[in-house]
Amino acid sequence: MADASLKARVQELHRQLNEANHRYYVLDAPAISDAEYDRLMQELRGLEADHPELLTGQSPTQRVGAAPVEAFGVVEHPVPLLSLGNVFSREDLEAWHRRVSNLLDGRPFDLVCELKMDGLAVALVYEDGVLTTGATRGDGVRGENITANIRTIRSIPLRLEGTVPRRMEVRGEVYLSRPGFAKINEERAQQGLPLYANPRNSAAGSLRQLDSRITASRPLDIFIYQLGWAEGEAALPATHWDRMAYLASVGFRTNPLNRHCPALADVWAFVEEWGAKRHDLPYETDGVVIKVNSLDYQGQLGTVGREPRWATAYKFPSVQATTKLLAIDVNVGRTGSLNPFAVLEPVQVAGVTIRHATLHNEEDIRRKDVRVGDTVIVQRAGEVIPEIVGPVLDLRPPGAEPYALPAACPECGTAVVRPSGEAMTYCPNKACPAQGLELLKHFVSRGALDIEGVGESLCAVLLSQGLVRDVADLYALTTEQLEALDRMGKKSAANVVAAVQGSRDRPLARLVFGLGVRHVGSENAELLVRHFGSLDALMAASEDELTAVAGIGPKVAASIIEYFEDQDNRRIIEKLRLAGLRMAEEAREERAMPLSGKEFVFTGRLERFTRMTAEAMVKELGATTGSNVTRKTSYAVVGEDAGSKAERAQQLKVPILTEQEFLDLMERVRAGEQPT
Repeated sequence: MADASLKARVQELHRQLNEANHRYYVLDAPAISDAEYDRLMQELRGLEADHPELLTGQSPTQRVGAAPVEAFGVVEHPVPLLSLGNVFSREDLEAWHRRVSNLLDGRPFDLVCELKMDGLAVALVYEDGVLTTGATRGDGVRGENITANIRTIRSIPLRLEGTVPRRMEVRGEVYLSRPGFAKINEERAQQGLPLYANPRNSAAGSLRQLDSRITASRPLDIFIYQLGWAEGEAALPATHWDRMAYLASVGFRTNPLNRHCPALADVWAFVEEWGAKRHDLPYETDGVVIKVNSLDYQGQLGTVGREPRWATAYKFPSVQATTKLLAIDVNVGRTGSLNPFAVLEPVQVAGVTIRHATLHNEEDIRRKDVRVGDTVIVQRAGEVIPEIVGPVLDLRPPGAEPYALPAACPECGTAVVRPSGEAMTYCPNKACPAQGLELLKHFVSRGALDIEGVGESLCAVLLSQGLVRDVADLYALTTEQLEALDRMGKKSAANVVAAVQGSRDRPLARLVFGLGVRHVGSENAELLVRHFGSLDALMAASEDELTAVAGIGPKVAASIIEYFEDQDNRRIIEKLRLAGLRMAEEAREERAMPLSGKEFVFTGRLERFTRMTAEAMVKELGATTGSNVTRKTSYAVVGEDAGSKAERAQQLKVPILTEQEFLDLMERVRAGEQPT
């Protein structure tokens, strides 16, 4: 028998989940993440399973969504729109499959996989092939009448083609594409309105407008996923897969990525494939819906509570979560830029603990109206650095103030400046210690001079001990100076000096990039060196000569000229020249380049280095890099979460390398072996 504390916990879970349902389905303003909602629901289910006396008809586990907004009018669903149970691992999926198999007495059954759209479920009723009613799912039995708004969605047919039942209902998910979502939020920002947290909320907010003209202005779309009911359905196909093909034939939009899966192994292959590739899709998906294909078997399996036994949803790890914004701190970059970032209460997002998130610049903070103390929505998708999507305004604490960047550099106290036409604010003090450290770290990084053994901690020590005042001083370091440092033995000191001296013959483009000229990244450095051939020619170039280089605009040209007009910068370049660094680049054709004529394409997340570093590695050996896989591609290097480029490489039979195989190839090439 459950004690008072368990009863109290169940009631508290009821309260939290009911509030979450109301905010999610009615207000379109969620206060907790999907992952947190799932956690609370799993806890409640577990308590109810262990203590059946605590299960009541009012439990959130027995309901779907929330009550409809009466202002729209109410539509009764003749056949309830059920919710789905969730599985979160391969073991969970296998357990669901075993339960289904046991209920079917071991009879074999096939399955259908569909991407689980992150949108708003709707039911569409057609009479004699004509759309008559569109409704939200609501609480599963009663939904909101949104027919006028549904009619504005171009991918929903107003009249069907071919032979159809006299009356029928289809069910689908209305969603907003990623580009459409970005466009709507941009418009809301311009109007000074709060931003939508995600495409699902944006789609819901667009559909549930009392003025259908607003809905019509939004780029909504739909995928139909089920025939709900039909009058006179004897002639309809007997499997879900065939019914989806039938619905497509009479004019409904179904997802072409749906897959018929004869066995559970095929289901898991689909789950793994789209778990890795989902970020390449033009819309959001948070999982895979798995359905028993036979409609006869579906009827035999029936439902339990609010869920059908014949279907489940595999949920991908969440890419969004809510947490507290504890502070906004500022880093000073190598060019003096003030880079604000969020300090967060630690939260799990997509399997990673997030403590910090980017905030880009002061304009970005103001546009999102993010304030210290806010509950914020944090997002992490694919290779994207964690970022704050926006605040949950209803949970804002009293007295939270709009954020403003400090008026003085937090490192050196110099008054900051914001150049006209730029989003970034800068510390103009070139002697700022933070800028010096960031520039030194940049200079020795793999994408620049690639000096092994000189990391962030050693850079900080060299500056604090006065052994290095600028990047050129690295080349004057001696083994004796380094040996005197804490935790630096004789062998380590000798290795560092050797690595520094060995970097003198790096390609000129690496040096130009390493100088840290504002707006000159590795690609621009390559373009400039290819055009001018020497550092002296680049230093002497006029604005017209610079902008004549394809890819170099007036803003970049002005930054280059400003950098080389500075006498301190020229002094450092002269020191680098005296240290023996390469100041001119001989024609590539005249040099022995082991990867000349080879093209590499990198896709997916690399674990040991950035994509920019990998591209620099092959370019140094004479190769080129491409953004897409073509028949001219020599190698496709595939990291984690690789997308369509990996598939394209397989189709074209382009050699595919893992990250380790790529490193092995680089080692063999540097050793003198010719690549195949």
